[in-house]
Amino acid sequence: MKLTTVILTKNEERNIKECLESVKFSDEIIVLDDYSNDRTVEIAKNFNVRIVRRNLNGDFSAQRNYGLSLAKGDFILFLDADERISNDLKNEIVYFINNPLKTYDGYTLKRKDVIWNHEFNFGENGRTKLLRLAKKKAGLWKRKVHEVWSIKGNTYTFKNPLYHYPHPNLREYVSEINRYSQLHAEANLKEKKKSSIFKIIHYPILKFVNTYIIKLGFLDGIYGFIVALLMSVHSYLAWSKLWIMQKEK
Repeated sequence: MKLTTVILTKNEERNIKECLESVKFSDEIIVLDDYSNDRTVEIAKNFNVRIVRRNLNGDFSAQRNYGLSLAKGDFILFLDADERISNDLKNEIVYFINNPLKTYDGYTLKRKDVIWNHEFNFGENGRTKLLRLAKKKAGLWKRKVHEVWSIKGNTYTFKNPLYHYPHPNLREYVSEINRYSQLHAEANLKEKKKSSIFKIIHYPILKFVNTYIIKLGFLDGIYGFIVALLMSVHSYLAWSKLWIMQKEK
């Protein structure tokens, strides 16, 4: 079975080389670039990849669906530039998509975050599951941000994790929280979700409790506390921005 890997990029000169190295086993690699102004494209040209430039315009599903339309493989794997396929996960992927006895339409990857040289094993950062590999015609991506691949058919969860290396420093982490909370608020407005003072006050608290206590984020030590706090800030900003949008509308 032919495998196409689609990688979304935007100013990823720090990450793109290692990401591309990890997916060399693919039959086709497409770098879908949101007009980077750093060395991302220059570095990618050193690999056997197809580079396509297209504006993201804040719509991740539209970007991924465009990548889906370009892909020639029977199976499509989606990655972000700060993600890596380990050798064990590579072997698992190759085995399943080439085994005629395995009839799964999609595959869920267990993602582990590595932030500030700490590998998270608990909280949301150590237990994220994402459907990122599927048959090309199994379905389409939905939602502008926090997008999901909505497919039809049977799915399987790989045993070996996908590694994620986001947020090299706190300043960039906070900047991304501000950016994604804006996109999240816009998506919620489009989906006709409503904000309220209750949600602005209580949802961030619930987010912290869920990440740090219920999902055992405290077992990651001070790293778990910092990330749980930042994720609660994301919740606060997203619901506050939605409330302001409602009033302006």
